[in-house]
Order: sequence, then C-alpha cells, then structure tokens
Amino acid sequence: MKAAICRSLNSPLSIEDVELGPPGKDEVRLNVAACSICHSDLSFMRGDWGGKPPFLLGHEIAGVVETAGQNVTGLTVGDRVVATLIKSCGHCACCEDNLEVLCTTPPPADGGGISTPEDGAIDVLMNTGGFAEQVVVHQRQCIIIPDEMSFEAASLLGCGVITGYCAATRVGKIKPGESVAVAGVGGVGINAIQAARIAGAETILAIDTDSSKEALFREMGATGYINPLEGDAIKAVHEANNGQGLDIVLVGVGSSRVIENAIGMIRSGGRVVIMGMPASDDLATLDLGVLANDAKSLIGTKMGSAMIREDIPKLIELYQQGEIHLDSLISHRYPFDDINTAIETALKPGSSRVVILFDHEGT
Repeated sequence: MKAAICRSLNSPLSIEDVELGPPGKDEVRLNVAACSICHSDLSFMRGDWGGKPPFLLGHEIAGVVETAGQNVTGLTVGDRVVATLIKSCGHCACCEDNLEVLCTTPPPADGGGISTPEDGAIDVLMNTGGFAEQVVVHQRQCIIIPDEMSFEAASLLGCGVITGYCAATRVGKIKPGESVAVAGVGGVGINAIQAARIAGAETILAIDTDSSKEALFREMGATGYINPLEGDAIKAVHEANNGQGLDIVLVGVGSSRVIENAIGMIRSGGRVVIMGMPASDDLATLDLGVLANDAKSLIGTKMGSAMIREDIPKLIELYQQGEIHLDSLISHRYPFDDINTAIETALKPGSSRVVILFDHEGT
C-alpha cells in the first residue's frame, strides 16, 4: 500500500510503497476513506512533541473494515467506522473513572505495523497512521457510523470534535446562562463553541487572530469576536461581558501566553480549561496567589476526557438532528496524492478543516 511518511522534520511528506502487517486477533484492518488533518499532526512534523523520523501520522480516520481478527466482536467486514487514537483497556483505574484517554494498560499491538525494505519497521504515531491507504487498529478504537453519514464528516469525530465538545461539557461542565470564551478557535476550539451553544451559554466569545473566519465562528454559535492582535484581549473580554470576568475560558491553542491571559479573563471562582496541547518545553508563569485567593481553577484535559463509546454516538445523533455542524467545518478536500498541498493549505489563514480523501472501490 501507499503511505505518506515523514522522513525529516519541517519537510514535505514522502508518498511511498510500504508493507502493512495483518491485524492481530483483537484488531481490524481498515480501508481509509477519509483522514482529516489535525494540528497535532503538524506539531509532530515540526518536532514540537518529540518523535524521530521516519514516522507515519494521521489520526482522524473514517473508513471501512476490510479484515477482522479472530477475537473481534461487534465489528464485521464492510462496517463503516470512525477510528480514534484512544486505545483503552476498559478496566484500569483510569478507564473505570471515565478517563479512558489516560488508560494505564492499553492493549498492546499484536499485528499491523508498517515497514520498508530500507528502514525495517517505521513508527506509527498516535496509534493510528491514517496518512495511508490502510490502517490496522484495535477494535476498541472504532465506532460504527451510519450509512448516510459521509466519511469526510465522520473523520472529524476522531479527534477535534470530541476534544472540543467534551472539554466544554465533560470537563468545563458549561451550564445554561454562563459566559464563555474560546481562546484559539481551530479544529478543537470551533467545537467547544458548538458545545457552549448547545449547552445554553448566554455569552460565547471567540478569541482568535484569524479575522477572516469570524463569520464561521458566529455560524457555529459565537455571540462575539475578539482579535487579540488588535488590543488588550483581557480588557476586551471584560468590556464584552458588561465589565465582568467570564465563567469559563476554554483554551484551544497550546500556548503558555494564552493560558496566562485566560486566567485574567475569568471571574473569581471561574475556570480555565486547557484543550490545546502545548509544546513539551512550553512553561507558564502564574501568580499562584491570584489562583488561590480568587478561587480560580486551571484544569488540564487530554482529548476532552472523551469516552468514545458514549460521546461519538451522541455526537452522531446531534449531527443528524442538525445541532452539531460538521460539513460546514470542512474548507478544503484533497486526494491523497496531494497531501502535501493539503498540509500547506491547513497552515494558511482562512482554512478550517482540511480532509484527505482516498479512492477505494466500494467506499
């Protein structure tokens, strides 16, 4: 099969012929139909989170089960699925505490793996490897999608949508009438805005440097927009909220500076939820006295603490009801052969979600 391999940081991917091992007894092999580009993929390509090339990226996947291992239950050949990077055992302390994203004993891979004659085994990052024509994933990473749902829309559910939605609902616990801001409205933040709208927030401020997407922010539910490049963002937030701090700020970009500013945007007793993943060496300077004296909460979350067997079906239902918008989030679509152009597009102002499409007979 063909896969787009990262052979050096900050460089175009290399589309190559690779070998994909068969699935293990608890795994499935998927024909990838769509894989959306997530900022996490771009972060790995820059070296922000470590990882030594060569490696394979891509983790927002939708496709069709092509082969199933002998112990697989609930999935059969031909099923249409979304696959996520969340690989959990279902019975460790974290899984039992509804934190499967932090599973301490994830099932080991017993199949799959990609290789070339020159390199031998190549690392597949984030348990998926969707920048390829096929992937092998554990059955617990997959959720069946309805026949009428497009693969490109379903692919968004694999990371950005569940992260933003669940960070706002499971972690942020937004309540009706609350005042909310989302600082950094990318693939995660835009879905936190949607979640805030669905939860009944009264004020929803989108804070982002890309003013060309203000109309999209408002379409998704924002009641106001602030460009932090145009002045004091903390002051602008208070002015937009009748001189008061907000109940909650959800930070959708991995930046210590934005996190520091978010603390200044909330009221006493307010909360900041970190959704975006900062670089490994990004350190923040915080006035701990303010956090303690004003009872402000700074909450970390990985992928919104999503429970995929609960949250993805719920999001599909919301999509079918017209409450969660997915199709209008996609700004560009590219065939797999143009993946490097797709990545360049994803980095440009004005782009939203960029999806790679694969051509498999029957999908």
